[in-house]
Amino acid sequence: MSDSPLKFSLELARPGLAYTRTKTDAARALDWLREQRGKLELLSIPARKDDIAAAEPVAAAIAKSAKTVAVLGIGGSSLGGQALTALDRGAEPLVEFHDNPDPFSWAAALARFNLKKTHFVAISKSGGTAETLMQVLTAASALEKAGVKSLAKHFTVITEAHSSPLADFADSIGAVKLEHPSGVGGRYSVLTMVGILPALLMGIDVGQLRAGANAVLKQTLGAHSADYAPAAAGAALHQALALDNKLHTTVLWPYADQLEVFGGWWRQLWAESLGKDGKGSTPVSVLGPVDQHSQLQLFRDGPGNALFTIISVDTKGKGPKASAARAKKLGLDYLAGKTLGDLVDAEARATAQTLFKNERPVRLIHVPKVDEFSMGALMMHFMLETILMGRLMKVDPFDQPGVEEGKVLARQYLGEG
Repeated sequence: MSDSPLKFSLELARPGLAYTRTKTDAARALDWLREQRGKLELLSIPARKDDIAAAEPVAAAIAKSAKTVAVLGIGGSSLGGQALTALDRGAEPLVEFHDNPDPFSWAAALARFNLKKTHFVAISKSGGTAETLMQVLTAASALEKAGVKSLAKHFTVITEAHSSPLADFADSIGAVKLEHPSGVGGRYSVLTMVGILPALLMGIDVGQLRAGANAVLKQTLGAHSADYAPAAAGAALHQALALDNKLHTTVLWPYADQLEVFGGWWRQLWAESLGKDGKGSTPVSVLGPVDQHSQLQLFRDGPGNALFTIISVDTKGKGPKASAARAKKLGLDYLAGKTLGDLVDAEARATAQTLFKNERPVRLIHVPKVDEFSMGALMMHFMLETILMGRLMKVDPFDQPGVEEGKVLARQYLGEG
């Protein structure tokens, strides 16, 4: 990929005729995607600067007064920001994500916080997310019990620019409101204000984050065929396996601890976008090398209905080095003078070859390092791949009827109680 940190390679034991056919379909999906410029708001996000300019003074004001920032949101309002914690610079304020509204965990967090030095960033696209609203309401009560007189200084809200319970709460206390773009769904929103404000608070270079995303977007939209657009080729590969009934699971397998949190964001993106109309594949996020020891046996010799995407990072020659003399004395010549990064590099390549030799389809993505540019590139790649996959599957990758049904029933049960 020119102008991008992502390098792709594909290992297919038996590509099959279906892959040739689905690549042709993917080329048509690329044509459709190009037609969405100016219509699909996500495609305009990487080039935006006005929202960053709006977020920067807000982030600076929060950082000046807060020791802890608690980001409140669930699903797409939280998972993208959590993925970006891979890049957290570790300076104050400490940014925490509280997404799952477990009553015991949240009560413990409220008890742990120095509330007078805690700022809450509440995120909900619709402004009506019950879990987030409960966290907001209980946080407000806790602040008042702690003697905080101005709630406005302790809350920032990110939501759509219309009246909603969350927006009305912000207005009632005079808190800052930042706009969630109405044309970008939560699970696609990490590059918008939803991810930008938490990223700024974590000391992340959001300009480089968007630059990486923009590099992938430009390369994809400029490609003349699926072979030159990894997002389209990836969608075609998934669809080919699905047509052959060989895609019940799709496995993301990064070989970097920093990308473990990335898997949670990707899992929602894939599952919620494509699991519809009796179609879709279960997304599974694992971590290398540790999951070589817990799941590789199944992946190699199990049902054989998964696609594996291994993400590697430049680790060769990195990290602590084993003493050559001591390793040889123990009969460990293969480790003599090697670094921990040498071992991880060898294991990533070995896993890919093990799967390939046993006729498991494998795709390799390599990034030099996990930084803002590569993270933005990875995020844009997987969002575009998901959208194109929806096009090939003939499902809408932007709605979530199953999630909405669950919300309606939960409100009904609360009303009955």
